[in-house]
Amino acid sequence: MSETDRVPTPTLPESLADPLSDVVRAALAGPQQRFGAVRGRAALYHPDVTPFGSLPPEPDEGDWQDLAELLGPGGVAIVVGLPQRAAPAGWEPMMALDGVQMVGDRLETRPDPDAVLLGPDDVAEMTALVERTRPGPFLPRTHELGTYLGIRLDGELISMAGERMRPAGFSEISAVCTDERYRGKGLGARLVRAVGAVVRERGDVPFLHAAATNTGAIGLYEHLGFTHSRTTFFAAYRAPLVA
Repeated sequence: MSETDRVPTPTLPESLADPLSDVVRAALAGPQQRFGAVRGRAALYHPDVTPFGSLPPEPDEGDWQDLAELLGPGGVAIVVGLPQRAAPAGWEPMMALDGVQMVGDRLETRPDPDAVLLGPDDVAEMTALVERTRPGPFLPRTHELGTYLGIRLDGELISMAGERMRPAGFSEISAVCTDERYRGKGLGARLVRAVGAVVRERGDVPFLHAAATNTGAIGLYEHLGFTHSRTTFFAAYRAPLVA
């Protein structure tokens, strides 16, 4: 297929009648266009925003080439999808993780009087909390993707949650984390409900992802009113070093 056949326009495939079937491309072809790019059937967030990208369920060589063009030589993406994909020669598999997608269709949302809005001035603290708690990728511009709320104690940020991928009609609750000294007090649940209230007020439906092995978190989310949408898969790949 020639380069002229692969115009990098942000169009949605027919399969995205359900935006949650490919949240990356649905978001970047829709509400979050300014945070990444769509090229052919591949999509990728900007590398300082979040490392997620996507390919179609059965990618051909041209799809992998489109993703390589978006990444640049040696760039790394976490590809979100259902099956593990066999990458062409030159690509380096780096990580593979089974996951679940859950939709907060029964989530009871409510604002939290102790939650504070987090922004650019809080990025250093947010990053430090993520590094201690490891909820998932959080990069310098991740906070720009949506509303991030936190709870402070004596000025210290001890818990936070926010919005990440936002396909049309939905918003992913992400970066739910609490300093280990303050776990077991329900802070994460409070912030999930508070971020969910922001999502619902906008008219969107909250959803989230979790590692399939993180049964504790999955149980909490079920208790809060999230139901299973689908199983999914996260696989990190490094693009060929030579374009």
